[in-house]
This record gives sequence, C-alpha cells and structure tokens, in this order.
Amino acid sequence: MRKFLTKVALLLACTTVSLLAQQTPQESALRAKAQKLAQQFVIVDTHIDVPFRMKMKWEDISERTPNGNFDYVRAKQGGLNAPFMSIYIPPAYEQSGGAKQLADTLIDMVGNIATNWPKKFVIATSVNDVTNQFKRGVISLCMGMENGSPIEHDLKNVQYFYDRGIRYITLAHGKTNHISDSSYDTTHVWKGLSFFGRRLVVEMNRVGIMVDVSHVSDEAFYEVMNVTQAPVIASHSSCRFFTPGFERNMSDDMIKILAGKGGVIQINFGSSFLRSDYQKREDEQGKQISAYMKSKNLKFRDTEAQTYIAAYRKDHPITYADVTDVADHFDHVVKLVGVDYVGIGSDFDGVGDSLPTGLKDVSMYPNLIYELLKRGYSEKDIQKICGGNLLRAWSQVERRAKETKSGEAN
Repeated sequence: MRKFLTKVALLLACTTVSLLAQQTPQESALRAKAQKLAQQFVIVDTHIDVPFRMKMKWEDISERTPNGNFDYVRAKQGGLNAPFMSIYIPPAYEQSGGAKQLADTLIDMVGNIATNWPKKFVIATSVNDVTNQFKRGVISLCMGMENGSPIEHDLKNVQYFYDRGIRYITLAHGKTNHISDSSYDTTHVWKGLSFFGRRLVVEMNRVGIMVDVSHVSDEAFYEVMNVTQAPVIASHSSCRFFTPGFERNMSDDMIKILAGKGGVIQINFGSSFLRSDYQKREDEQGKQISAYMKSKNLKFRDTEAQTYIAAYRKDHPITYADVTDVADHFDHVVKLVGVDYVGIGSDFDGVGDSLPTGLKDVSMYPNLIYELLKRGYSEKDIQKICGGNLLRAWSQVERRAKETKSGEAN
C-alpha cells in the first residue's frame, strides 16, 4: 500500500512538473506576478461561511484543516487579509424564534477565534482596523450578518449588533422575513420591503452598518436603493447576464443603479451563480435526489441520505465552472459600470463542492489575479478589485454615519 501511494505521489509530482514546463516564459512571469500581488494588496472577501461550518463541525482553523475552504494556512498562502465571517441565520429562525440568540453564539465564536489565536487573527470593525492590521501581518476577521431575522422587529438591535462588530446585514435569506422579500421566495409578501424594512435601512445608514442586497427580491432591491443615503453592497452575488431568470444574481440595470450610488457587487464563486448550464444540471440532480429522499422518508442529514447523495453525484458528475468564468463576471461588471464597483464575495464554505476549478479554497486567489493580468487589467485595477472598492464603499458608509450623528448632536 505504501509503495502504491508513493507511486501516486510521484505521478502527481511529475504531472505538476509537466504542466509547469508547458507554460511559456510569459505565463510563468504572470503567475509569479500574481502571487506577488496577492501578498502585496489587501484582499477582502465579503462572504465566508466559517462560523456556521464550525458550528456544525468544529475544526482548528489556526492550522491547515482537512475539510472546508478556509483556514489560516491557506488564507496566508492566498493572500487573504480581511475575510467577512458570515453570521448565517437559517430562515426557519424567523418563525421558530431564537435568531438573535444564534447570532450572538456565532459572533462569540468568531471572537473566540481571535482570542485563542491573537497572533493570527484579530477582529476588525473599521476600514482603519483592516489597513492597520494588514501592515501587522495578521488576518482581520470582519463580520456580516446573513439574514436580518436577529433584528427581531426592534430597531435598537441595529446599534446592538453594531456594538457586537457586525458591519453588514443581508436583509433576508432564503425566505421572506419581517424586513424583506427574498429572491428565493415566490410569496412576495411585502412586494419589496416591509414598512419596518424601510425604517431599518435608514437606521443602518445612521448607525454605520452596510446594507447588503444579496438574497433580496428585485422589488426589495429597488426600494432599498430609493431609501438608502449610503452605498449598498451585494456581498455575494454574480451577474444575471450569464444566468437569465436567476433572480438571486443581479441584472445589468441593478448593477448600474448600485454603482450609481457608490455600491459594490462582490462576485460569488459558486458554479450555479456563474453558468446557467450548471444550474440546469444541478436542478436535475436535485429533483432526482429529492424524489428518492421523499420515497424513503429521509431528511438531508440522515446517513442513508448522505450515502445516496454521494453515490448519485459520483455516478452523475457535473462539470464545474472555471476561474475563467469568474473572470468573465468581473469583465462584465467592468464593461458595464467601470472597475470601481466590483469585488470578491466568494461564498467559500457556503456553496459546497460547486466551487470552480482553480478557485477551490482561499489559497487560490492568485489564480484569479493571474486571469485578470492575462486580460490586461492593470495593477491599480486589480488592487481595487481585491479589496480597494469594498473598503472605499465601507469608508463612505462610515463617513455618512459620522455626519448623521454629528448632525443629530448639533
């Protein structure tokens, strides 16, 4: 067995050497430049689902982990400086209650990461924190709350979660809540935002929390843009141009309006967000799997269900998107509104095994930078995409809140 594994390792090593040998000197130089720029620039990724992943199964992310897409070792390899830890609240908590309690638990978990490994991770609650901690070589853990259910009908909770470190709130998730309709929910209860949701946007502007329009319905998006007095972000969405009919992604018109108010679309890496053909095959798989589970009265997390799903997907593989597809989405936004309004919102640890070839974990941002260099992007433009655009929008939100509070004081 050991001899066999040695042979496999040698074969893989030879294959890697062979692939590298096939590169032209120009390609090799661009690869090296991409690696350098990944370490030189601040890379901000606005959506990484580490907290909920760790809630389901604890791992020591201060070391390289066998599972997941994020850990300290791979983050440093890829040049990731400021991941937004997603404080994800499943939609069911809107009805069952306990959303605020779960949010507090996950926020505490992120805090514990920084407490346990202070030489590797530090909490960041401002643009200054991110830039200063980048100079120190530590990873800034920012936090965004995915799903506004923990607000629990009380505007005072906006300040509460600000004080706890939350710097963006995704208004809804997979179901309509008391704030907003969801792009995944066909009920459209509010026909956009609720009355409370409109007040919430105003309060988020006042306090200094970025409004996140990923997951909301089109009608809700347009209402947000009519109400907000500060830039808005889409923390992990891609371009509907490539996925017609997929409301979860942003249309060209929405991207133009978002950019017109200084906002940023952060491109999601999930293959279903990138290519409509992947979506169709994924939907077919989902129907077959759901039918089997229903016939056996199984739940998704049942062992028998997981075994069946793994076997079915192995027998019916789907070709993933590629890093070039991700770059296509960046190209589309740049051609539409310019380079100042697009960034990275990977959804690592949130989209399962659907991540594209070349972008399977946080060590691989240099592959995206390489692709952008190949397409003629300047270093200045790549710096904006890596994190500069998001930090600019965040700074504007901070400034707007400061001006509002100053006006109230006077």
